[in-house]
Amino acid sequence: MRIVTYNVEWFNTLFDDAGVLIDDDSWSGRWDVTKAQQTAGLGTVFSALDADAVMIIEAPDTSPHRNTRTALEHFADRFGLRARQAITGFTNDTQQEIALLFDPDVVSARHDPKGDDIAPSFETEIRMDVDIDAHPDPIRWSKPPLEVALTTAHGPVRLIGVHAKSKAPHGARNDAEATRISIQNRRKQLAQCIWLRKRVAQHLAMGDDLIVLGDFNDGPGLDEYEKLFGRSGVEIVLGEGSEERLFDPHAQMVLGRRFGAAPATARFKRKGEPYLQALLDYIMVSPGLRNKSPKWQIWHPFDHPDCYANAALREGLLVASDHFPVVLDIDL
Repeated sequence: MRIVTYNVEWFNTLFDDAGVLIDDDSWSGRWDVTKAQQTAGLGTVFSALDADAVMIIEAPDTSPHRNTRTALEHFADRFGLRARQAITGFTNDTQQEIALLFDPDVVSARHDPKGDDIAPSFETEIRMDVDIDAHPDPIRWSKPPLEVALTTAHGPVRLIGVHAKSKAPHGARNDAEATRISIQNRRKQLAQCIWLRKRVAQHLAMGDDLIVLGDFNDGPGLDEYEKLFGRSGVEIVLGEGSEERLFDPHAQMVLGRRFGAAPATARFKRKGEPYLQALLDYIMVSPGLRNKSPKWQIWHPFDHPDCYANAALREGLLVASDHFPVVLDIDL
């Protein structure tokens, strides 16, 4: 079975309010890429992936006039994808939903949120003292994680699709303000990951097969603020100390590494400067699933030999998004 997480930058701009692809030469939400170019690139990528299930981060919007499922299912029909049925969870007001596109002939899937006093439902809030002032602060997810009950030939598997808070200092007017906003955002991102880890721990305690996947906007050694807080959000979700652990090989590669090459799942354009690459997207599996012959790949157009050798796929990956798919092939 192939399970994928893929952050599609401004997927929403490619559809009209009826969920139909616009597919013309007007500009997409991507820099210097038309809607037709991005649509064609995404069609090439999704077709090549041929996945059983794709957790789409930044999926098209659901609002009073738009519907994520309609848009994604139109997209799947346009390109003849096996993964042609979509589900969403708690919607948000950012125009960037989390959705699962899956093959109904292979798996069944439903939104199945959990919640209790220890780990409340993700559309609510939790209170934590994130700024160490002895006063708990309200923490909310701008994009509540999507909890999915997936039924496979192997049996039930839990999926949690994640888009954690960005740490970028958007709106900063000077260096001091950028530092303040970055630290504030880092605290909120870590609080979200602590909340998520509480849910993970509950599933592990029950012996559930679990996959946590998506864009964490974070990773071991990613920025200087990790020294201030001592750990990354990814490390929190994976598990620390004597906790039962999730596993992701790309996170493992960079944990504790100070030098050397590191994998990347995103490539950002910066005006007048070289591209910035980062490891932001992960597929974490529970211990039982590590016995199911898992194999991870990052479809980076310059790092993955097969993606680079296929010119159409290479160009498709570059125009489709500023993130690249993370692929898990596993015996389910």
